[in-house]
Amino acid sequence: MIYLAILGSGQSHGACSLLHAAGTGYGSSIALDLPVAVRLLDRPSKRDLDDPDGLLDSVVKIWIENGYALPNDLEPEQVFWAVASKIPPKQGLKSSAAVSIAALRSLCDATDNELPIHRLVELSALSQFDAGVSLTGSIDDAWACATEGWKLIDVNAESIEAGVIMEGRGPESDDWFVLIVSREKRTEYPKLEDFQPYFNDFQQALSAIQEGDLLNAITWNGRAMSGVLNDYDGRRISNDAFVNGARASGISGSGPAVVILSPSITPQTVNRMKQILSGKGKNTTIIETKFLNSEGEDADSD
Repeated sequence: MIYLAILGSGQSHGACSLLHAAGTGYGSSIALDLPVAVRLLDRPSKRDLDDPDGLLDSVVKIWIENGYALPNDLEPEQVFWAVASKIPPKQGLKSSAAVSIAALRSLCDATDNELPIHRLVELSALSQFDAGVSLTGSIDDAWACATEGWKLIDVNAESIEAGVIMEGRGPESDDWFVLIVSREKRTEYPKLEDFQPYFNDFQQALSAIQEGDLLNAITWNGRAMSGVLNDYDGRRISNDAFVNGARASGISGSGPAVVILSPSITPQTVNRMKQILSGKGKNTTIIETKFLNSEGEDADSD
């Protein structure tokens, strides 16, 4: 019997948007407890790999182009991947950033490289650009998937490190239920020019982040994205959530997932929203998760 050799393994997690980077040039995402595990193998796994955009090929390509070797002197066509993810793909919950970060950590593990997080974020952004799955490189997404809490990122900064403008541990995990309404997959990505008419709404989200009001940022950003995407159903879901007791709600990333926040002291509110939202369509799935808080002092408030 021939056994698979696991060359390396890496982990990351999903996130949701506080501010889409295409709106103002500043982006922010916050870590969610949606784990991802990626393994680097020496032969194909029996389980089918779902990578329609060729992101993992791009990870290997960018890894080599930046001067790093593959383990055991292998060639790109001699390495394979296995991915286990709790993030529903193509929903705006940062699955591409999370998979690329975990894959890069697998390569580090396999080659005894210890790369700083800002370097992993840089390579993740390059990989996502190369695979064509991001308008901006998703630098804020990669930070959120590689670390806990949240960061506000200037995507036009001279370096990845210099681009971190603000950061914080996020709303306390035990204080909030995070409901994700996963819907029919998007069929196309928005273009940069689609964001321009909604600059003021994105600016409101940016101001809310700067004031430490992350819940309001999620709502303003989601409202702007419903306009960018012409997603009236997403806006309606958010409005229904507010009517039923939510404290924040909005589309994450480029959608279509809607993120809803409700205080953990009112579980009846979450149960009511689950019942209402479960009837929104045959391809609608409700996911319950929590924030992942970073350590140390916080720069935000509830």
